[in-house]
Amino acid sequence: MNNLLTVKDIMDTRVPTLHPDTKILDAINFLLRNRVTGAPVISDSGELVGIVTETDCLKLIAKGLEAHIAQGPVSNFMSTEVKTIQPHMDIYYAAGLFFQYDFRRFPVVAEGKLLGAITRFDILRAIEANRALVPGG
Repeated sequence: MNNLLTVKDIMDTRVPTLHPDTKILDAINFLLRNRVTGAPVISDSGELVGIVTETDCLKLIAKGLEAHIAQGPVSNFMSTEVKTIQPHMDIYYAAGLFFQYDFRRFPVVAEGKLLGAITRFDILRAIEANRALVPGG
């Protein structure tokens, strides 16, 4: 391929997000309703401040019975060290990052603002769509 596809070319720009003040139990409902395993957490100014994943939510349940599940805002439970991808990155480099971090998706961010997200599935779909351009494809 002469013109490598970039993350921006294939990312999903419709990403369900949460607010830091969202109650964690509402966030679990949100993940289930949107059929996603995680959601970026966006501040009032539109900056990515964290991510809540199904793993973060499962930690609540693993600590006790339903009556004792921790409660509070998403900001108390979210991961704040979020690995992100830049929109201009080529998809082959991005694919390597999926191996390095063993993530299902990365938020795509520029200047602190969420632009979209990219998944392993998005990369596979792009490779299949451009199969004729791949040597030996």
